[in-house]
Amino acid sequence: MSKVVVIGGGWAGSAAAIAARKQGAEVIVIERMEMLLGTGLVGGIMRNNGRYTATEEAIAMGGGDLFQITDRVSRHHNIEFPGHKHANLYDISLVEPAVKKHLLDLGIEVRLTARAVNAEKDENGNITAVILDEDKEKITGDVFVEATGTAGPMANCIKYGNGCAMCVIRCHSYGNRVSIAGKLGIEEMVGRKGDGSIGAMSGSCKIFKESLSPEIQEELNTKGVAVVPIPEELQKGEDSLSSKACQQYALAEYAANVILLDTGHAKLMSPFFPLEALRMIPGFENARYEDPYAGDMGNSMRYMALSPRDNALKVQGLNNLFCGGEKAGLLVGHTEAIVTGTLAGHNAVRQAEGKELLELSRETSIGEAIAYVNEEMQTEPGRSKKYTFSGSVLFDHLKEKGFYTTDKEEIRKRIEKVSLTDIFSKKID
Repeated sequence: MSKVVVIGGGWAGSAAAIAARKQGAEVIVIERMEMLLGTGLVGGIMRNNGRYTATEEAIAMGGGDLFQITDRVSRHHNIEFPGHKHANLYDISLVEPAVKKHLLDLGIEVRLTARAVNAEKDENGNITAVILDEDKEKITGDVFVEATGTAGPMANCIKYGNGCAMCVIRCHSYGNRVSIAGKLGIEEMVGRKGDGSIGAMSGSCKIFKESLSPEIQEELNTKGVAVVPIPEELQKGEDSLSSKACQQYALAEYAANVILLDTGHAKLMSPFFPLEALRMIPGFENARYEDPYAGDMGNSMRYMALSPRDNALKVQGLNNLFCGGEKAGLLVGHTEAIVTGTLAGHNAVRQAEGKELLELSRETSIGEAIAYVNEEMQTEPGRSKKYTFSGSVLFDHLKEKGFYTTDKEEIRKRIEKVSLTDIFSKKID
């Protein structure tokens, strides 16, 4: 039995672990924090716009476990908010225990508060072990998947952002993110904003819902979304949205209104908003940030360490390292992390067993997205953009190619046509 070591237990790492385990591998997930899911602990938006198509493609390909969990724990289904249709909002307090239970039920070993800080490789370019922080324990494996994300460490938020905003990543408590590919000498890429500056700011904040007016709370609880006009003198202007990683929300409505989504807390669709100004908006007089705690000054900085990879998500320069989530490119969102993590975990087992690696057909939205983003990242203009199924550059590209649909039967037939039905749940021949 091959052994797959997954470094990072966010959405991508969890998906990679499930995919590898479905192929019969022994799987261990190493996560530096005390919970899985990383930024998914404060996320919540699923199935909006082209993410619906990608979700149903993944389900048809046998890689739908995590999507089915988020559907099950969603507080609201099929809602609309500016620029986005048919979204589900999962409950951030329920999702992590459900995901962890699923991994454990599958027989996946989960190591929490275990931070990988280095790795060893042999003379042939094969990783042999990752090394943990505290006791220098070595975790050996046949093949590795890196899903450590690209946010942090604190020094990057200080240098390229507005300082450490005390976000859910909690570098103070659990140590900085470490790039294993970088430790092994792989030259990684850095994303940039449109103005050429490094990185991008995480796209939203969480407000303690009970600190809002009863009227706003009621609207959130019943509708899942609240759109509150901002007095003109308090509006930050559309230019303020350019700093966001989530460019699918860089619309005029997000500058003129406070847009809130109900994921248990009130998800504020803005990278930050000065608390003193926020409390001047009717209904927000007692508002308090939950994530990041210094949400009035900024948010975490992302896209600091992007691994060069092929369309099978194998990291170039190493024989047995794959990547998923933001490590695989300037991809934004949970759906994007899950589908890349799934392919990375699946191919990890193929690599261990000496089988041909799988590249998803470009006749699918997921396959097209993985290949298209890889091409774009080879160009300087491409590295200044962000890519998501839910809006902006990638969604426009997929719509132009005719991929976007909410017709489940059409999606099922699309996957069947390219012989990918249940590919992630069937054992590799």
